[in-house]
Amino acid sequence: MLNEFKKFALKGNVLDLAVGVIIGAAFGKIVSSLVEDIIMPLVGLLVGGIDLTTHLIIKVGTAEVKVGAFAQTILDFVIVAFSIFIFIRMINKRFKKHENPKPPEVDKKEVLLTEIRDLLKEK
Repeated sequence: MLNEFKKFALKGNVLDLAVGVIIGAAFGKIVSSLVEDIIMPLVGLLVGGIDLTTHLIIKVGTAEVKVGAFAQTILDFVIVAFSIFIFIRMINKRFKKHENPKPPEVDKKEVLLTEIRDLLKEK
């Protein structure tokens, strides 16, 4: 059972996934800081210095419905998703430039059959 676990844990896909999760978490922190520390203060200035998370609260009886906090979370998600989209797009463009697609090799039999077909068309 230990050997099977080693094979599973050390497979390339599992290691790639682990690296992706770790890098994703670190990238998420960077984007969250971008949103909280840079973008949201600017948005607050545009809407007159209002902090959405504390000013958009609806009281229903004794409960507080925090519409502003929800809106902030949605905005955070959109910015994170857009940032990841741009990042992945740049990586894909970079790797596509380095790929040199080789033209498919034509088999000798195919060349011969093509010549025969062309001769038959002429007759």
